[in-house]
Amino acid sequence: MTLSKQEMLNKSYFVESEQLDDGIEEKVMQMFASCNQVSSLEKQIDEITDQISQDFLNTIDSNTNIDLDSLLEEFSDSKIPVQPTNFETYLKYIGNNVVAHSIHTSSPRFIGHMTSALPSFVRPLAKLMTAMNQNAVKIETAKSLSFFEREALAMLHRQIYNLSEGFYTQHIQNNLSTLGILVSGGTVANITALWCARNAALGPKDGFLGVEKEGLAAALDFYGYKGAVIIGSDLMHYSFDKAADLMSIGTQGLLRIPADCNNRINLPALRQTVAECRKQNLLIIAIVGVAGTTDSGGVDSLKDIAEIAQEANVHFHVDAAWGGPLIFSEQYRHKLAGIEEADSVTIDGHKQLYLPMGIGMVFFRDPYLASSIEKQASYTMRKGSFDLGKRALEGSRPGMALLLHAGLKLIGLKGYEFLIDEGIRKTQYMAACISAMPEFELLAEPDTNLLIYRYIPGQLRGLVAKKALTDVDNQIINNVNESLQKNQRQIGHTFISRTIKKNINFGNDNPVVAMRAVIANPLTTEEDIQAVLNDQIQIAATISI
Repeated sequence: MTLSKQEMLNKSYFVESEQLDDGIEEKVMQMFASCNQVSSLEKQIDEITDQISQDFLNTIDSNTNIDLDSLLEEFSDSKIPVQPTNFETYLKYIGNNVVAHSIHTSSPRFIGHMTSALPSFVRPLAKLMTAMNQNAVKIETAKSLSFFEREALAMLHRQIYNLSEGFYTQHIQNNLSTLGILVSGGTVANITALWCARNAALGPKDGFLGVEKEGLAAALDFYGYKGAVIIGSDLMHYSFDKAADLMSIGTQGLLRIPADCNNRINLPALRQTVAECRKQNLLIIAIVGVAGTTDSGGVDSLKDIAEIAQEANVHFHVDAAWGGPLIFSEQYRHKLAGIEEADSVTIDGHKQLYLPMGIGMVFFRDPYLASSIEKQASYTMRKGSFDLGKRALEGSRPGMALLLHAGLKLIGLKGYEFLIDEGIRKTQYMAACISAMPEFELLAEPDTNLLIYRYIPGQLRGLVAKKALTDVDNQIINNVNESLQKNQRQIGHTFISRTIKKNINFGNDNPVVAMRAVIANPLTTEEDIQAVLNDQIQIAATISI
């Protein structure tokens, strides 16, 4: 007898089902069902993960001393298990092998990177965000969260630009306006800002369809340019290299101006470069000012850069991923003078807004600028909708605005002011300690709450004081500091990162290996800072020269 197609499909289904082990269907469905039994299971998982989390957060050491080769061997299984793994067994595995050897970024003695402790409200709200599982780019998958996110971005926009009440009434929930875009991090924020700047500069005109549709080469040719560049300090974040690459101007089109001894862009050199670019008929897509360089925390003279950009009629972007939250501080906001004149500004939530990874933001002075990158699709992102993704790079994005909004509301202006002021106060305390200790040399006065310094071996301290180091002496100090930082990281009690500085005023321009401290954890005390420095002195004593 010949079986029909449907009967064959049914037969295949039953054969396949019979091959499944008993209980598979029930186990899988339990993971998705909403019932008391599942609630009980979730409660058990919560209890285990809460304990793992508390053990992790209560650890004062910054790291374990396990070596990377051992970790490599631990995670070398490429086979997916056939049967579902027992939850308790799996969580125990996670705790022992992943969490135990992860970096304790919340440790008060982890002061080497721009990652810090999180406020206690983040963890339960992150669980709520995951349970909601909103895709924030589309009103059909986010609804109220879309307007909630716009409100949070408007709060920060107002803190940066402080425009009129009428401006915010008009634009905060206007689907034609974009005050800011929430993205996955500062890199995407910087890329988005330059993407908008490029498209606005090379938009549709007199029958030309614009760079978006016809491409960069055709756009430059139509507008009469011989090429395109982005200009900024040589301390710009490497995300601008990515932006230059993605926008097809190449990293050679990223013109890096030398920074001065205060880690700020050299203004005469910037003016000269702008003039040369205009003389060569090059399109300047944007001039970038940095508010808090990644390696040393320096803040460019934003007011002066804004003036140069305005005179040249060029987009002015401020990368304030690190230093942007200084806008909350009455005492230190003046360092960002001129940021309110920027056409776009990047701020990174996981830095000094004390929020988790995944909350980068770019803000626009002109609420219609982002329309230059708007895209639509018939199945989503329809014209005239409130879909946040139509003016953004990412096509899917979690509801991180829940955590951003909570931070702004629960910490507030004065709370953030306290956090910023305390971070800078403790950095100045550390700088004073280093200046008073013969073992160390302060490499630059801190502009914000980043600090660079280096350890000096005993036999070379006199030469450092006299500024009489030879190139060989300097290389010896570099080698010692590199070994010191690596050993400190491997031992794991405390942590400081390192960077390489050039053109620091030592009487020569040799590269200098610098220790880089980031004091942005409210849990870090003066005693912790002393412990970090003492740890370095003890480790340095074991390094042979």
